[in-house]
Parts: sequence; C-alpha cells; structure tokens
Amino acid sequence: MLRRLITASAIVVAVGLMATGCAVTPVKMGSAAILGDQRISIATLGNEVANLNQAVKQYPGVVTLNASQQTQATLTWLIRYQINEELARQNGITVTTAQAQAALVQAYASATTAAEQQGLTNVTPTLILAYSGIPPNTAPELGRYEAIANEYLRIANGGTTPTSSSAQAAAGAKLSKAECEAAKALNIAVNPQFGQLDYTQYQVVTVPSQVTRPAGPTTSPSPIATAPAC
Repeated sequence: MLRRLITASAIVVAVGLMATGCAVTPVKMGSAAILGDQRISIATLGNEVANLNQAVKQYPGVVTLNASQQTQATLTWLIRYQINEELARQNGITVTTAQAQAALVQAYASATTAAEQQGLTNVTPTLILAYSGIPPNTAPELGRYEAIANEYLRIANGGTTPTSSSAQAAAGAKLSKAECEAAKALNIAVNPQFGQLDYTQYQVVTVPSQVTRPAGPTTSPSPIATAPAC
C-alpha cells in the first residue's frame, strides 16, 4: 500500500497544516532543503512543482491543491525519497528497477481500490499522484521509496513479508524507527520560505505566523515534531 499517500479510508493530501513555534535551521542560498551533503535546489523544486501543476490541471474540481499546497507537497515527497534512500544505505538494502516497478504497480492497485470506494471513477495513476501531491514524473522515485520500505519490512519480519496484523504492526514500528534514524542522520534543514519539516509524518508544513491573534477562543493546531524523536 502507498504508505502516507492513500489511506484506507480516504485520499488525503498531507500538506497545509499549521505548525507550532520552532527554531529554523539556516539553509544555503538557492536551496529549498539540505539533506546531509545533498541539497534540493529551488530550481529543482520549481521544475517539479510545474510538473505537478500540469497534472493537477487535468482534474479540475477533483484535485484542488492551491499553489502553496503544491509546493509543500512536492518538497515533502522529494525529502521523503531521500529519507528512504538513506534508510536503504544504513541497512544495506538494494532494490532493482523491477522491484521498484512492481512495488509501484501494487501501490497503484491499493490506492485505486481506496479511491473507488469513495466514489471516484476513472481513477488513473496520474490522478492518484496528482491528488496526493506527487509530481507524476517522479513515479520511478516513488517506486523505489515503496520497494525500499517493503524490503525493510520483509527483513524486519525475519525474511518474509508480514501478513498478520500483529506482524505488520511490529515490522511497521521497526520501519518507523529506521525512517527516524535515517532522517536524523540527514540533519534535514528546510528553507523557511517553503515551510518547515514535521517529523511526525515527514511532511513540509506552514511556518506559524508571529502576528498577534485577537482575543477570544481559538482552535489549537495539531502539534508537530520539529526534530526526530529517535
């Protein structure tokens, strides 16, 4: 299943959340994010957002991501891809192109079923990706992201894919810890122009406004983790 892409009950876009206050790590000029000795340039982010935008335009009224959400979603996935690549490096995991393609096909199938259960028709891979804020041209990276996680789950379960609920939960907990350790090793810094990284879901969220709010009842935003919990 496309973890954090399509939920069992709904198609959701994991962007646009308001964050609580935190310190922001400086990033180099021209960078959207720094991950270890790698960087995601603003130019690269802009190109990928343009690719996502072209897909979004194909589904007016269905995919309703605004410009800010498209940017945050795109950067979210570019960061997630690198986290799983670091996870693979730390754990000696290699995946073939065939494994990545198979993982992507499986993920599309699960996501399509979830989407159709909510009444969407003519569900295509492009629609799934656009709805989830993923530039369709990064599908090969998404396939690797899924395949790496699948292989880690298999290893964590003693060499076989977990099938029972208890085995899936146990392996999933190990995967979450491994992702956390990978993200921590990368020492990720996001350019505050685009938001900040919430480590609970490894998603780029909006930096909170420092403007004083008027008196009266307010709705507290969901708390976020501004650093890895591992």
